[in-house]
Amino acid sequence: MTLLVVRHAESVENADKYNGFYQGPRPYNGTAAHAISRTIVGLTPRGFRQAQWLAEVLPQLAGPAPHAYTSTYRRAIDTAAIALPALPDGWPQQTTLLDEQHYGDATYMTKRELYDSYPALAEDRRLRKHLWTAPGGGESLAEGVLNRAAEFAALAQAELQESRAVVAFTHQTAAVALRSLLELRSLPEILAEERKGKMPNAAILHYELHDGRFTRTGTTTPPA
Repeated sequence: MTLLVVRHAESVENADKYNGFYQGPRPYNGTAAHAISRTIVGLTPRGFRQAQWLAEVLPQLAGPAPHAYTSTYRRAIDTAAIALPALPDGWPQQTTLLDEQHYGDATYMTKRELYDSYPALAEDRRLRKHLWTAPGGGESLAEGVLNRAAEFAALAQAELQESRAVVAFTHQTAAVALRSLLELRSLPEILAEERKGKMPNAAILHYELHDGRFTRTGTTTPPA
């Protein structure tokens, strides 16, 4: 029984974040920034090709009719629609459990603007990123995202009683939280690995469920 965790294909934010989305001063407030991130940011042409590559690879890994879930963000939804176009009615299902970390009022702030606006949060953001709680209704990786990931892991385990495979289209931060839970490793350890080499867009993490426990069995990455 297989769980595949897929980071969404390349988005326009991934490709050009420092020239378009992160500006100092930011030209919109936190609410507008989060709405842009969730509903507007779609795939680049390269991301479209990555999703087409997923459409070739995923059936070999998950079989013809996996139970598939996406976050509620457009870039994950679009990746799933291209990667698994022939699923039965009702699939894939959207769930907030797989959403990107909510950065609240800090969404799309440059680090300089963030530290100037919220100096009391600067030390946690620099040194303890997993504990940092985004201001203005945001969440931390160690609580909000990790708790959601735990709920999804339980959901996936239950779904694997009915299907041989579950596919989750998600985001880098949610994938970090899932890795921590499924691999029984600390968030700082996973984040240290991410600093050396972030999980690529459209990469697939493979997990197998045996005796109630998930085991990491491999990674598949798209061509350069």
